[in-house]
Amino acid sequence: MKASKPLRKIFGRSETLKVIGRIPPVLRGLISAKTWQDATGNDNSRTSPAEAPNPLQQHFDSVVTGKGIWKWLHYFDIYQRHFQRFIGQEVHVVEVGIYSGGSLDMWKEYFGPKCRVYGVDIEEACKAYEDERTRVFIGDQGSRKFWKQFRKQVPHFDIFIDDGGHLPEQQIVTLEETVPYLAPGGVYLCEDIQGTHNPFAAYVRGLAMALNNEILKDPADFGGAAAVVRTSNFQRSIHSVHLYPYVAVIEKTRTPVDELASVKHGTLWQPFFDTVAK
Repeated sequence: MKASKPLRKIFGRSETLKVIGRIPPVLRGLISAKTWQDATGNDNSRTSPAEAPNPLQQHFDSVVTGKGIWKWLHYFDIYQRHFQRFIGQEVHVVEVGIYSGGSLDMWKEYFGPKCRVYGVDIEEACKAYEDERTRVFIGDQGSRKFWKQFRKQVPHFDIFIDDGGHLPEQQIVTLEETVPYLAPGGVYLCEDIQGTHNPFAAYVRGLAMALNNEILKDPADFGGAAAVVRTSNFQRSIHSVHLYPYVAVIEKTRTPVDELASVKHGTLWQPFFDTVAK
């Protein structure tokens, strides 16, 4: 199998062949998902501890008149999981895709009075949603020039939500022009990634694979560590990549991670572990 020239230029021949070699396992995973049968039977009859009400869900349910808000219902648990630690804090939230303005109010109520919201939309009429805690920027999210100008005016943001045009190339450009500038410990969330073969979803899976990059330092004893990996620039600043139905979430590290260490503690080891260690 011959590796394509553009890929060889970026990765080198051997690494490119490895990338191409990932295709069969991806197909295998898709087939497995297609034929999936849950062995537990997914029994809902068992009782589970009552969960506290989701304030975002409560806000959404309370909206019967006024500014429109349109969300998939399963998004609210995802929001709560990744955003709740910012409640009551000074937090700067960017949302692409304003539409009827309802979600701008939702974020301000959810995070509290210290929250500042920056809405982005291509429709000039969305300027009407500006207030003392909300700024609205009009522009094309697929334009790198637009994001460069945006970052000059909003140099700090903690949460970035892409609910904009939903076109894969728009989403890729938006991610590339914002996540590297997201505050340490910040959260990026992209909504409405529909379709099994969605190109943006494939792009995000490539990012997730990069978290497993492994460049070993000296394999000799390293302060008691069994192995130490020198992190790539991506691993250094990206804490995690999460995939949900129609949603991708990227969380940044709070402090740069320069190395990943596998450390051995204890004195008693099974013989086969001892053999491997030697």
